[in-house]
Amino acid sequence: GKHRIVIPCLGHFKEEYEKVSKLYMNNKIRTTKYTLLNFLPRNLFEQFHRVANLYFLFLVVLNWVPLVEAFQKEITMLPLVAVLTIIAVKDGLEDYSKYKMDKHINNLLTKVYSR
Repeated sequence: GKHRIVIPCLGHFKEEYEKVSKLYMNNKIRTTKYTLLNFLPRNLFEQFHRVANLYFLFLVVLNWVPLVEAFQKEITMLPLVAVLTIIAVKDGLEDYSKYKMDKHINNLLTKVYSR
């Protein structure tokens, strides 16, 4: 079996602890769904899994075909852009509040049992 080495991070063991601790995962909590880099693509991907958003996207694309054009192209895009923007802002604010709560929980002081 595998053995795990536990080294106290106190006193003269501190250097050895820092070397060994890089090999293991940390125990930080992360409940957020997005990062700054993946927010826009991941949010759009999730929003276009909703049938209503796909329907409005279909209408926008269909309106760009000259034979089928019923309204001005920009007007058909307004409802879709408005809904996508509102939902993206809502998801961003929810994820930011999760980030703040995770940060608070990860910085709490804990008690460790030691003989």
